[in-house]
Amino acid sequence: MADTDPSPASPSAKEQAEQSSLPYTWTQTISDLTLTFPIPPHLKPRDLSITLTKTTLTAGIKGLPPIISGTLPHPIRVDDSTWTLTTSPDNASKTVEILLDKANKQEWWAHVVTSAPKIDVTKIVPDNSKLSDLDGETRGLVEKMMYDQRQKEQGLPTSDEQKKMEILKKFQEQHPEMDFSNAKIQ
Repeated sequence: MADTDPSPASPSAKEQAEQSSLPYTWTQTISDLTLTFPIPPHLKPRDLSITLTKTTLTAGIKGLPPIISGTLPHPIRVDDSTWTLTTSPDNASKTVEILLDKANKQEWWAHVVTSAPKIDVTKIVPDNSKLSDLDGETRGLVEKMMYDQRQKEQGLPTSDEQKKMEILKKFQEQHPEMDFSNAKIQ
């Protein structure tokens, strides 16, 4: 039987082709985004024009059209965002690296600027983080979820179910005259 799959090239191949055609490369973590692009080795920092605002980015070589320019999809923390110029060990090339510190450290960006092609953020597999990297409230929530998951796997009550049982037990102790034999905890 002949293959009748009429679908075009896979979406991931299209996405990869779009991203590789950009004049820069970029990576991200949940908290920041790093953008890099090469420049001729004879250029100095004073030859660059890099402007960061809370919602826009423009970067390139002075006197030439920007390599990247546009509106950011989400705000950044300008004071914690930086850029550096790195020279290769053999002085044959230079690279500009721009670090954007995301204002919201709980979202993945589909693109660096809104005019650029998007990536599918649902396919991002984040690095494993350590509990110690999380703020107190988030850490507490994650630890509770992990505890509840272990309890469920062992057929034991979750933390919420344990609290309800403790409340019922105290109520029973305060009201021994009542019959709780048919009580259901929900």
